[in-house]
Amino acid sequence: MHFSKPNFKTRTFEGNPQLFDSIRNKWVILQSEEWVRQNVIQWLIEEKGVSPSFISIEKTIQVGELSKRFDILVYDRSHQPWMMIECKAQEVTLDEGVLRQVLRYNLGMPVRYIVITNGNRCFAADKSLENEEWLVELPSFPLV
Repeated sequence: MHFSKPNFKTRTFEGNPQLFDSIRNKWVILQSEEWVRQNVIQWLIEEKGVSPSFISIEKTIQVGELSKRFDILVYDRSHQPWMMIECKAQEVTLDEGVLRQVLRYNLGMPVRYIVITNGNRCFAADKSLENEEWLVELPSFPLV
């Protein structure tokens, strides 16, 4: 996953840098994790051909009795959950704890693909394979 030059609308509001999130249609505070999330969204739309209407951001799901919020969920053309992406700040190491986090979220919202990224590194797995191995490249958005 290589990000192109960001083309975000930005502003400073009450001393805080913000960027406009076109999916949620609102201004959000520009923090390190948000920078990664917005770059992933831009990459999904521009490089993978995902329509913004198939992307959901920071929605609450139930995992057992707990309410959790995923970062990015991509739906397929049948409007079924297809890929879940957990974003971390660039300085956060993608370790087993991050993987466990997205796997827990997957219990509440099963998807075929799980992805973890900090903007510098990206790991993706296809859960439909017998032995869940890391993919060399993220899948293309399904055409059908």
